[in-house]
Amino acid sequence: EGLKPATSGLSERANPKTQIRRGAVIRLVKNANAKGDWTITQLPEVEGAFVAMDPRTGAVRAMVGGFDYSKSKFNHVTQAWRQPGSSFKPFIYSAALEKGFTPATVINDAPLFFDAGATGSQPWEPKNYDGKFEGPMSLRRGLAKSKNMISIRILQSIGPSYAQEWVTRFGFDAEKHPAYLTMALGAGSVTPLQMASAYSVFANGGYRVNPFLIHKLTDSKGRLLNEPKPPALDESRRAVDPRNVFVMTSLLQEVTRSGTAAMAQATLKRPDVYGKTGTTNDSQDAWFAGFQRSVVAVVWMGYDNPRKLGDRETGGGLSLPIWIEFMKHALKNAPVEEPSPPEGVVNLGGEWYYEEYTHGTGVSSVGLEDKLPIAPTEDERKSILDLFRR
Repeated sequence: EGLKPATSGLSERANPKTQIRRGAVIRLVKNANAKGDWTITQLPEVEGAFVAMDPRTGAVRAMVGGFDYSKSKFNHVTQAWRQPGSSFKPFIYSAALEKGFTPATVINDAPLFFDAGATGSQPWEPKNYDGKFEGPMSLRRGLAKSKNMISIRILQSIGPSYAQEWVTRFGFDAEKHPAYLTMALGAGSVTPLQMASAYSVFANGGYRVNPFLIHKLTDSKGRLLNEPKPPALDESRRAVDPRNVFVMTSLLQEVTRSGTAAMAQATLKRPDVYGKTGTTNDSQDAWFAGFQRSVVAVVWMGYDNPRKLGDRETGGGLSLPIWIEFMKHALKNAPVEEPSPPEGVVNLGGEWYYEEYTHGTGVSSVGLEDKLPIAPTEDERKSILDLFRR
């Protein structure tokens, strides 16, 4: 049974380069079943990173820098600068909340085109991941479905320079996130540890924390030599207003309830998990960053020399299952904790608003004048099909 994955290599007619002969060195993994038997497996080329930390203190709880330290000593958690893709969108949405946007703001999911002056490089005609446009939808739904056109229109409205300054509140480097519209799709550079620290701001109520690895130092006899105390989460460490954090947490909960990460709540069977998937161009990077109030965790997968992970591979398909498996253990005995609305946030019609935006003073809609592509008529469709038949 354990040799099934290598059936082709065991054949006498196998390619000499991949044939498994007597004396060959093979790799086995122990199966997590009652038998405890073994299965032959291959050494993967793809790399990954995982980091979990306590968002209240910055204490790193788990860190996996790569597949095998003996194979590569490069720590992908701290050293790999990669594009975050859509896992960066929450920070753009957070900036928009301070500019009058609300979860109910209606934004048009319709095509866009930008010339070189707007992008800083080449002309750009962005697409949604599935290539489809759905027209007007709420900001909440736009994030849950990870609609690129929604994020771009938001950034276009608030201004890339403002967003670039805003994301530094979460610990990001402004120079690694140029003030162009491509920032809306996570075209900058981050490390997984940086992402964990940034998502901690949402998890802990709006405070910046610095990750640390060493809890205490003792000598050979157990005498305490040093025990650094993380700074208290007071107003001197506040990065974002509590209202912003509360509304963003609500939006990220929608992602794990009905959006691209719906598998999270469905599998863990608890509502207090929040996060965002991320997939970069050509599926070169797959991310999931998420949290519960007591732990934040980030997963990244990709090749060291960036290339496609596979057709239609996504953060939701590759990285999210790893995150869920970790959270099954991390949250095993943890009570469900959902945040209470802070002062200045009100609920109207089932949606959360900053109090000052409840009287029509916020941004009600964006881009509604832009048109969706017109579907071909029946005659046009037949003409197109006739061209392919010739």
